[in-house]
Amino acid sequence: MSDSDSAPTLYAAREPVFPRRVSGPFRNLKWIILAVTLGIYYITPWIRWDRGPSLPDQAVLLDLANRRFYFFWIEIWPHEFYFVAGLLIMAGLGLFLFTSALGRVWCGYACPQTVWTDLFILVERWIEGDRNARLRLHRQKKWDFRKLRLRMTKWITWLLIAVATGGAWVFYFTDAPTLLVDLFTLNAHPIAYTTIALLTATTFFFGGFAREQICIYACPWPRIQAAMMDEDTLVVAYREWRGEPRKHSEEVKAGAEQGDCIDCMACVNVCPVGIDIRDGQQLECITCALCIDACDDVMARIGKPRGLIDYMALSDEGREREGGTPRSVWKIILRPRTLMYTALWSLVGFGLLFALFIRQDIEMSVAPIRNPTFVTMSDGSIRNTYDVRLLNKNGDARPFELTVTGDPAYAVQLEGRAENVVEVPADTALLQRVYVVAPPDSDPATANRTEVRFWVEDLSNGDRANKTSTFNGKGN
Repeated sequence: MSDSDSAPTLYAAREPVFPRRVSGPFRNLKWIILAVTLGIYYITPWIRWDRGPSLPDQAVLLDLANRRFYFFWIEIWPHEFYFVAGLLIMAGLGLFLFTSALGRVWCGYACPQTVWTDLFILVERWIEGDRNARLRLHRQKKWDFRKLRLRMTKWITWLLIAVATGGAWVFYFTDAPTLLVDLFTLNAHPIAYTTIALLTATTFFFGGFAREQICIYACPWPRIQAAMMDEDTLVVAYREWRGEPRKHSEEVKAGAEQGDCIDCMACVNVCPVGIDIRDGQQLECITCALCIDACDDVMARIGKPRGLIDYMALSDEGREREGGTPRSVWKIILRPRTLMYTALWSLVGFGLLFALFIRQDIEMSVAPIRNPTFVTMSDGSIRNTYDVRLLNKNGDARPFELTVTGDPAYAVQLEGRAENVVEVPADTALLQRVYVVAPPDSDPATANRTEVRFWVEDLSNGDRANKTSTFNGKGN
């Protein structure tokens, strides 16, 4: 069978990409986002926040051991996981919104893979030189001392960044200063070392070697985001009706008037995924807009207007081909689809804020003991037993008083306590066994079931919470 009859391969061998340095507004924006996101990631675990003597002083802490999330003044308990779910929904809607309006802007500017790859390429450029120098070093077959020195320096620097990345991650899950000391004194939990090792290895490999291959083959977002984009989405595109025919094309050689594109390959040389945007929309494009900076620089040098490669909506193509002007950015972005995403995103956000501001610092739950459902005392009174869980979200211990309503004849007894007041430690849920007794001839004692409402009051500030349950009588 001939080579032409063989089945096509599903994977193309990787050709290393060595993007050239470029400057411009989009590259500057990427530097700013890189600095801000990395700063937030590395610094956040070290921010202190005073919550009192019995609570952690770390501003952002995911305390999985105690099933508690801390975010500055906000504390999320296990039963309040709907806050985390709401934030995840907002993140998803935010991605839908930005993708619908600006394409793969997340991939091009803020995705961790993009941010760390940019950082690794910056280190590579500092050590080995710009694109041409790196290409020469890559094509050099002989490993002399210079090549070994440059490569080892680069890899060691990458490895230090990767270790810092894995180390910063584990600091979010326990007290950062304490863990840092434990790590260096070899007293940390094996899980901490394992997590750092895994994140170090993946960061080193993904950012240093895999790079654009993660975006093309491993990440599902390019496929998902394609379904969120339409002809009104702003994407990075090449105005071929203005740029063609190119300088070295057959049409120009035959005497046709040349377009604005001089075929300098600047847009290709700066692309971090190594594609040619002039070939049209492609799955590999992460919309980083570096090709816009490169092309605008060339257009300025040859005296042509900017925008040969630019953010544009494909629905404006026909208007521009006929010599019209494109719509303004706001007219493109503010359309029913993006407004719907914005409304949904805002609705979830306001809902979370409302739930956050109305939640109480004390909560309770009541679980009746069903075996037996009631006990007949020696004097004929009926006693029901309940397990009441009292939750104190404050940073100090509080005295809680338990009472019941529903019938004036009810009597309340707390197991192990002389009165109906119990002190609940700070930031703790306390389980208290409670007995509710009804006199022999009272309505609750003679009925099958009667509603009873439990009340808990914080005696230090008057805050109250309640739960409804049932009182089981002997019936008629």
